Amino acid sequence: MIKLCILPLFLLYCLGQAAALGRGELVSVQFLGAETRAAIADEFDQPLVSYDVQYYRAVYTTLNTAGQIDTVSGLIAIPIDPTRTFPRLLYQHGTAASKTDVPSFNATSSSGEGRWALLFAGVGFITLMPDYLGLGVAKGFHPYVHAASESWVAADMLRAFPAFAQQYGVHANEQLFVTGYSQGGHASMAFHRDAESIWKAEFPVTAAAHLSGPYSLGEVMRDMALSDGVYLYPAYIPNLLIGYQGVYGNIYNSLEEVFRSQYVGDIAEFRDGKINLLSLQIRLVAKLTLYELACRPRRLFRPEFLQAITTDPNHPLNVALRENNTYHWASQAPTRLYYCSGDDQVPHQNTLLARDTMLARGAKNLAAADVKPGANHSNCVEPAIDSAISFFLTYRTIGLVSAVSEAPLLPLVLQPNPTSGTLWLRQLSDAGLLEVFDLSGRVRSAAQVDAPGDFALDLSSLERGIYLVRFTSGNRIWQNKVVISR
Repeated sequence: MIKLCILPLFLLYCLGQAAALGRGELVSVQFLGAETRAAIADEFDQPLVSYDVQYYRAVYTTLNTAGQIDTVSGLIAIPIDPTRTFPRLLYQHGTAASKTDVPSFNATSSSGEGRWALLFAGVGFITLMPDYLGLGVAKGFHPYVHAASESWVAADMLRAFPAFAQQYGVHANEQLFVTGYSQGGHASMAFHRDAESIWKAEFPVTAAAHLSGPYSLGEVMRDMALSDGVYLYPAYIPNLLIGYQGVYGNIYNSLEEVFRSQYVGDIAEFRDGKINLLSLQIRLVAKLTLYELACRPRRLFRPEFLQAITTDPNHPLNVALRENNTYHWASQAPTRLYYCSGDDQVPHQNTLLARDTMLARGAKNLAAADVKPGANHSNCVEPAIDSAISFFLTYRTIGLVSAVSEAPLLPLVLQPNPTSGTLWLRQLSDAGLLEVFDLSGRVRSAAQVDAPGDFALDLSSLERGIYLVRFTSGNRIWQNKVVISR
């Protein structure tokens, strides 16, 4: 069993400058927020939510694509129950529209992908969501759908996680679940593949669910991009090419060599960080529609470059695409591939090819399912994640911490709850000790109650969040949670 913990609430843990560290080491942690079980259940319309949750931005070290130590960020969400041991769940996120459109930054937004961490944690998984290289706090250009770095950045987050929690009483068991949507499906499959090969002893996978991912970059995605069909997401193409040029260095000599002149300026602004991916997307759709009468991404390319990549299977771009396929292997852990047949961004043929290839190679307990027939990419997210949760719950184990007292806990009446300052404890039956714990188990306030009745407690000095209030008298314990809001 791995014993893990939650650190204090704001800047909690610091090991010094990343340059002095190895990979997989924690640099800092920032408290982002807390949600009650009821609020999470209501937000996601999910009756299986059983735990309050706190979530944090973790900054840790990894390698960049040049093999140098780099600093990246990710989101960690913790289900709150100090008496339980929880499994870990690794979730890889989809394409980021901007540098901060990543879990550790958008979890506080009502529409951010990081919000899914609250659902996963609420149903009983310690959830880790890496932001990837070049996104979040990381510097440089993000190497889009680069399988190796998607995998090792996730591995290093798992390696950094024990330091996040080493001083307090939150516990994780040995189970590890792996999932991700869209680009995250590609990334989760890349990590799963590596976890069952090069990191087999370090990261045994309990179960995996890969969701609507572009697993076949070298075939399905390439063929779609090079066809002359309408595709309303042309910005993915320069995003990939610029990222691969940064990794491999041999895809092209200049953007002018690759793209036609009317598109180069916008793509160069994106490469240089002057506009984000969403802005590039809007511009390219508008210009392709203007110049080509429809959004046909093939027409971004100069004829010479298009001729080279369509006729030469050993062109560096074709080699790189095949290298970043993630489906030529046989999974051993129970695995599901969830997709929607109407996907307008990542064709469902990616999933069918992955399923057939992996089964032919000897994959065990692998199946694919169309979770909402006819749904497009955006409308597939919720049913795919719900399906992943249902699948994982058939394997999930939550245990009891062996050192937990067997004494029964009695309900403690707290008013008002939530509170912004003064908390009243109603109808205390005797004198005793009153303690307030943060959800890492650290005592934040203590007082001696000298007589039965009501007792007022000032909590105005504590940060917003969820706290545990405990009253002990003799061999009896009363306990309840309070939410401090500001």
